Amino acid sequence: MTDWRKAGIVVASGCWLAWLLMSCTHGNRTVNEPPPNNQELIVFAASSLTDAFTAVAEAFEKENPGTAVIINFAGSSQLAAQLVEGGQADIFASANEKQMQVVIDAGRVTSSAPVPFVSNRLTIVVPADNPAGVTALTDLSRPGILLVLAVEGVPVRQYTDATAARLGPAFTAGFYANLVSEEENVRQVLAKVALGEADAGLVYSSDITPDMARQVRQISIPDAQNEVASYPIAVVADAPHPEWAQRFIEFVLSDAGQTILASWGFGPPVK
Repeated sequence: MTDWRKAGIVVASGCWLAWLLMSCTHGNRTVNEPPPNNQELIVFAASSLTDAFTAVAEAFEKENPGTAVIINFAGSSQLAAQLVEGGQADIFASANEKQMQVVIDAGRVTSSAPVPFVSNRLTIVVPADNPAGVTALTDLSRPGILLVLAVEGVPVRQYTDATAARLGPAFTAGFYANLVSEEENVRQVLAKVALGEADAGLVYSSDITPDMARQVRQISIPDAQNEVASYPIAVVADAPHPEWAQRFIEFVLSDAGQTILASWGFGPPVK
């Protein structure tokens, strides 16, 4: 796995920008050298997919030698804005339907193209030593709790707001009064909690990777209160490589792709 994929390079003007900015290896070649069959897929993917889609991309490349998958990871709202502004991509994988609809409305994805490919659930995270003694969702409205959430417009915040609303106005009043920081994406929420800069935050279950499980404690949210996140994926209408983009989506939906996604904590797609 290369550093440039991890970094989530924004490739609005194409993969040549990545080649100019960085020089590192990918398999047995450098990013300055195009793959033998010149098939380069640019994928815009929600930040919560970082680990899972990196693994999916590596498996897809192994199955299709000479194809390079370049992934731009960011909050879905940021990715949608980049696409609306003309950013070049083959595939958009959003963490919710709302941001996919933004791209559809801009004409960058046809309305019939998106398909759900995975699901996710919210979980509470607290620092490993849990200094505030949080044990349940209701504790997050307790006075004095330092709460960090994703900024409004990011899918995880949409799901968080829906979950909070299920507990009623008395809970939401205290919940939002405790909000001390709003982050650009779900990974930043998790980082703040891991660093002890907040007492609690809400992230996706899939974000609790083995590495993060040693830095934070996870507190489950009951199904009756939890909001299931549905992730859609689509080929961008003016994709440079539409046929290969469709192959990538088919791989994501295949048993092999779904097994990789499940290994990173994602659930099956919501039908």
